[in-house]
Amino acid sequence: MRVLADRTYRVLFSAQVIALLGTGLATVALGLLAYRLAGASAGVVLGTVLAIKMAANVLVAPVVTALADRLPRRAFLVGLDLVRAAIAVSLPFVTAVWQVFVLVVALQIASAAFTPTFQAVIPTVLTEEKDYTRALSLSRLAFDLEGILSPVLAAALLTVMSFSWLFVGTAAGFLGSAMLVLAVSLPRPARTERASGIVDRTTRGVRIHLATPRLRAQLGLNLAAAAAGAMVLVNTVVIVRGDLGLTDTSVALALGLFGGGSALAALLLPRVLDGLPDRVVMTTAALALAALLGCLAAAYVGMPDLRLPVVLAGWLVLGIGYSAVLTPVGRLVRRSGHPGDWPVLFAAQFALSHAGWLLTYLLAGLLGGLVGGGPTMGVLAAVALGGAVYGARVWPRTEPLDLEHVHHDLGDDHPHLRSGRRHAHPYVIDDTHRRWPTDAIADR
Repeated sequence: MRVLADRTYRVLFSAQVIALLGTGLATVALGLLAYRLAGASAGVVLGTVLAIKMAANVLVAPVVTALADRLPRRAFLVGLDLVRAAIAVSLPFVTAVWQVFVLVVALQIASAAFTPTFQAVIPTVLTEEKDYTRALSLSRLAFDLEGILSPVLAAALLTVMSFSWLFVGTAAGFLGSAMLVLAVSLPRPARTERASGIVDRTTRGVRIHLATPRLRAQLGLNLAAAAAGAMVLVNTVVIVRGDLGLTDTSVALALGLFGGGSALAALLLPRVLDGLPDRVVMTTAALALAALLGCLAAAYVGMPDLRLPVVLAGWLVLGIGYSAVLTPVGRLVRRSGHPGDWPVLFAAQFALSHAGWLLTYLLAGLLGGLVGGGPTMGVLAAVALGGAVYGARVWPRTEPLDLEHVHHDLGDDHPHLRSGRRHAHPYVIDDTHRRWPTDAIADR
């Protein structure tokens, strides 16, 4: 909690918490709205809605971040919060599924611009890696507490009002976030010396990701986490309301168990990451997610009388593995680029990781409606296993802080060669280092 002593971070963290609380209410409300409009096909509708959100993330985040690179960060973030609030208060008035799709697209375009910009601000506020690690855990904890508190709050509110009012709470969260961001001065973003056009700024983060082994591995590990998360977020309402015949309040509480497991992991991770490498924590958790989804699929099909305890316990444990995979991601991004490249790196991470969410949301929604919860878990277990194995194979087992490499393409008078053509330093992909070293030789 010591990082909260920094006033700027404390205010930004408070803004994140308030916005997440509102977003959590919207998650519950969207599921119930889909059920009202589509009945038993709610899983298909919700899966499509979430897939549309992910498509917007993939396509919009790098472009908008590149365009916003020269804009004042605070004004940009506040403006996006106001746009999101306006869209949220419009959702209760929809009467058709296509209207939900349109509003979700608009909302997610604003969020796809907001999130990576906000993420890139935090490492400029907390410059020490230990502080930043704890900020990442607090951020994960905020997401997880939202996963607990928002469904509980939604369950309480649903006893006295219709779910449409939950969208008003979403708008209030965005407005509160805007007011808090407006109350602090944000550090000026680091500028690079290179002259670059919009195409270079749009693609630079993706190119760095694809050239950096740990970031490529993270994409596979994120796919494993997305498979678990998609199963929970898309099909909880269908399983609880349709298969088990329970109430709206039960839907909210089941989602809360997933958030509870994730919160537990977030509380433990700072100390775990002090003692274990990111690779060990993330790959182990991803493999565990795949195994657990497979076990849940078998239990759900083979023990129909025990479906309720299977789902409740499974959602709790899935939350633990989910958090263990995703919490350290910001450390990998921060470590893999210069400060001037952090905005485009976070935007690329946001876009590329959401490509995995796009796939898993579609699978969870379409298969859930066609073949039911058990087989859907089985398919997503296979997807998670593929992502986990890919991540473990691509990520080197050892990553020395200083990586030895040789430059063959630089002139003798290049300032980077002051220590000789063969030298070692913390290695990131940039204009001087365009390839990852292989056998201690790079940039041929």
